Amino acid sequence: MTHNRSIMAATTSSLSTVYPLGSRVNERGALEVGGCDVVELAGNFGTPAYALAEDDLRARARSFMRALADRSPGGEVLFASKALPCVAVERIFVEEGLGCDVASGGELALALRAGFAPDRIYLHGNAKSPEELGHALQAGVGTIVIDNLDELEALARLGPEHQRVLLRVTPGVHTDTHASIATGQTDSKFGVALASAPDAIARIAAVPGLKLAGLHIHLGSQLMDTRVFELAAAAIASLGEFPVYGLGGGLAAAHVEGAHPPAIEDFVAAQVAAADRHLGAGRRLVLEPGRSLVANAGVTLYTVMSVKRSASTWVAVDGGMSDNLRPMLYGAQYEAQVADRLLQSGGSGEHCVLAGKHCESGDVIARDVVLDAPRAGDVVVTPATGAYCHALANNYNGVPRPPVILCRDGDARVVVRRETYEDLLAREQPGDDADDGA
Repeated sequence: MTHNRSIMAATTSSLSTVYPLGSRVNERGALEVGGCDVVELAGNFGTPAYALAEDDLRARARSFMRALADRSPGGEVLFASKALPCVAVERIFVEEGLGCDVASGGELALALRAGFAPDRIYLHGNAKSPEELGHALQAGVGTIVIDNLDELEALARLGPEHQRVLLRVTPGVHTDTHASIATGQTDSKFGVALASAPDAIARIAAVPGLKLAGLHIHLGSQLMDTRVFELAAAAIASLGEFPVYGLGGGLAAAHVEGAHPPAIEDFVAAQVAAADRHLGAGRRLVLEPGRSLVANAGVTLYTVMSVKRSASTWVAVDGGMSDNLRPMLYGAQYEAQVADRLLQSGGSGEHCVLAGKHCESGDVIARDVVLDAPRAGDVVVTPATGAYCHALANNYNGVPRPPVILCRDGDARVVVRRETYEDLLAREQPGDDADDGA
C-alpha cells in the first residue's frame, strides 16, 4: 500500500477520503479535524474559517521526502508556497526538511520569516521586478529561476556575484488540466520557448556572476497523468547536459470522493524515471509539490444564513468567493456536509446548491451537494480547501478574510487572525473634508 493511500485510510471509514488525516465523527456526531470538534471551532473562532490538520501536513511532507530519497538521493523537495502562503505552515515544512519556492517578493518575505534558509529558497515568476530581484540577491536566495531575457538583463544590471540560476524552459507539452493552470504548452506566459532556449543559455553564460546550474520546467497543476514527464524530459534533452533539473510539481489533489490522483510514490517515480532515461542518471532533481502537500489537510467552516427552496434548494452561507475563488476561476468541485450531521457515502439527504454571500450569481461554492436537512445556523464544512483558498482570499464586497486555525491533538491555535473592518479602513486615505460629512 502506498503511503498517501494509507493516509486516506487513516480517516474514519464513514468519511469521504478527501478529509484530513485522522478526521473522524465524534460521539456527538460532529466532525473532528486534528482532534478538534469543528462545530466548537466555529463557535470559538467564528466563520468562515480555515482549519488545518498539522499531522496531515507533516505526513504528506514526509511521504514526498521518502519517495524522492529512495529513488534519487540528493534531490530536493520544495514547498510551492503560493499554494498556502502561511508562516506557521511553512515552519512545519522547514522542520520536515523541505525547501521552498516563492513567486514574489511577498512570498519571499513570508518564507524568510518562516525560517527557510535562504539557500533553500527558489525564486520563480514571469515578471519579477528589479526590486524583487534585488531583494533576492540581498537575502542570499539560493536559486533564481530565470523566466525570460528581459529578466536576465535586469538581473545582470544588479551585478550579481556567485548567483545560482536555473532557466525555465517551456517544453511544448500539453496536459489534461484546466487551461488556467496549464503551463507547459508552447503558447504560455511562462518560460522561454524550446527553440529559444539555446540562445538564452548562451546569454546566461556571458553574464559575470551567474552560474547556470540547470533547467526548470513546469507542465501545469492538478495533473492526473504522469506520462507527460516522459514527453517533457525528452523535449529538453537536446539542450545539453546539466547537473540540476527542476521538473516541477502539479500532482493532483482529490477534492471530491471518487477522484483518484496518482500516488505520491508513483508521481515521484515517474519524474525520476523520465529524468534517468532522457537527461542522464544521477542528476539532482528538484520537485515542487504544492497543492498535493496541503489541499486535503484543510477544511473551510461556514455558517448557514438562509435556506431557499424553489427550483433548487439554495443554501446560502457567510462566505463564498472571497474565501474560495477556485470554483469561479477553474470550475473546481467540492464536497460539503453539515458538520454535526454528516451523511455516509450514498446516504439520503437533500440535493442543494451551496451558495456564497457575495453579490454575484456565479458565487457558488458547490452546485450539487447532499446535505442532511440544512437550516439556518448550521455549520457546514467543505473539505480539501487547504490549497489556494487562503492564498486567493480577497475582500470582495468588503468582506474581511478568514482566519487560519492549526489543529493538532485536540488543540487549536489561530496562526493567521481574522481581518477586521479596521484592517479594511487602514489603507484608506480620506480627504480633508472626511469628517464634515461632505
